[in-house]
Amino acid sequence: MKQQITLREANQHLSRYIEAATHGDEVVITKRGKPVAKLMPITTEKVVTAERQAAWKILQLTASRLHIGKFDREACYER
Repeated sequence: MKQQITLREANQHLSRYIEAATHGDEVVITKRGKPVAKLMPITTEKVVTAERQAAWKILQLTASRLHIGKFDREACYER
Protein backbone atom coordinates (compact mmCIF):
# COMPACT_ATOMS: atom_id res chain seq x y z
CA MET A 1 0.00 0.00 0.00
CA LYS A 2 1.26 3.48 -0.84
CA GLN A 3 0.63 6.38 1.54
CA GLN A 4 1.45 10.05 1.32
CA ILE A 5 2.25 12.03 4.47
CA THR A 6 3.56 15.47 5.34
CA LEU A 7 7.00 16.10 6.75
CA ARG A 8 5.38 17.12 10.01
CA GLU A 9 3.55 13.77 10.24
CA ALA A 10 6.80 11.95 9.50
CA ASN A 11 8.58 13.83 12.29
CA GLN A 12 5.82 13.13 14.79
CA HIS A 13 5.26 9.45 13.96
CA LEU A 14 8.43 8.24 12.23
CA SER A 15 8.49 4.89 14.04
CA ARG A 16 4.94 4.18 12.83
CA TYR A 17 5.93 4.78 9.21
CA ILE A 18 9.16 2.79 9.54
CA GLU A 19 7.06 -0.10 10.84
CA ALA A 20 4.73 0.25 7.84
CA ALA A 21 7.74 0.12 5.50
CA THR A 22 8.99 -3.08 7.14
CA HIS A 23 5.63 -4.64 6.28
CA GLY A 24 5.95 -3.72 2.61
CA ASP A 25 4.20 -0.36 2.52
CA GLU A 26 5.62 2.60 0.63
CA VAL A 27 5.39 6.01 2.33
CA VAL A 28 5.94 9.21 0.36
CA ILE A 29 6.89 12.25 2.44
CA THR A 30 5.85 15.67 1.15
CA LYS A 31 7.05 19.16 1.97
CA ARG A 32 4.70 21.99 1.04
CA GLY A 33 2.70 19.57 -1.08
CA LYS A 34 5.64 18.26 -3.13
CA PRO A 35 7.13 14.76 -2.72
CA VAL A 36 10.65 14.95 -1.27
CA ALA A 37 11.41 11.48 0.11
CA LYS A 38 10.19 7.92 0.13
CA LEU A 39 10.25 5.23 2.83
CA MET A 40 10.10 1.73 1.42
CA PRO A 41 11.25 -1.74 2.37
CA ILE A 42 14.75 -2.81 1.45
CA THR A 43 14.67 -6.03 -0.51
CA THR A 44 17.54 -8.46 -0.46
CA GLU A 45 16.21 -10.48 -3.35
CA LYS A 46 18.19 -10.27 -6.56
CA VAL A 47 16.00 -9.40 -9.48
CA VAL A 48 17.23 -11.06 -12.64
CA THR A 49 15.77 -9.21 -15.57
CA ALA A 50 15.74 -10.46 -19.13
CA GLU A 51 18.39 -7.85 -19.91
CA ARG A 52 20.69 -9.17 -17.17
CA GLN A 53 20.17 -12.76 -18.32
CA ALA A 54 21.09 -11.79 -21.89
CA ALA A 55 24.22 -9.96 -20.71
CA TRP A 56 25.27 -12.97 -18.63
CA LYS A 57 24.88 -15.30 -21.62
CA ILE A 58 27.03 -12.97 -23.73
CA LEU A 59 29.73 -12.99 -21.03
CA GLN A 60 29.70 -16.77 -20.84
CA LEU A 61 29.86 -17.12 -24.62
CA THR A 62 32.73 -14.64 -24.85
CA ALA A 63 34.65 -16.45 -22.10
CA SER A 64 34.15 -19.73 -23.92
CA ARG A 65 35.42 -18.31 -27.20
CA LEU A 66 38.49 -16.85 -25.47
CA HIS A 67 39.20 -20.22 -23.81
CA ILE A 68 39.11 -18.67 -20.34
CA GLY A 69 37.71 -21.85 -18.86
CA LYS A 70 35.02 -22.05 -16.26
CA PHE A 71 33.43 -18.65 -15.84
CA ASP A 72 30.94 -17.95 -13.10
CA ARG A 73 29.71 -14.95 -11.16
CA GLU A 74 32.49 -15.24 -8.58
CA ALA A 75 35.09 -15.11 -11.33
CA CYS A 76 33.76 -11.71 -12.37
CA TYR A 77 35.01 -10.31 -9.09
CA GLU A 78 38.31 -12.17 -9.02
CA ARG A 79 39.64 -11.01 -12.38
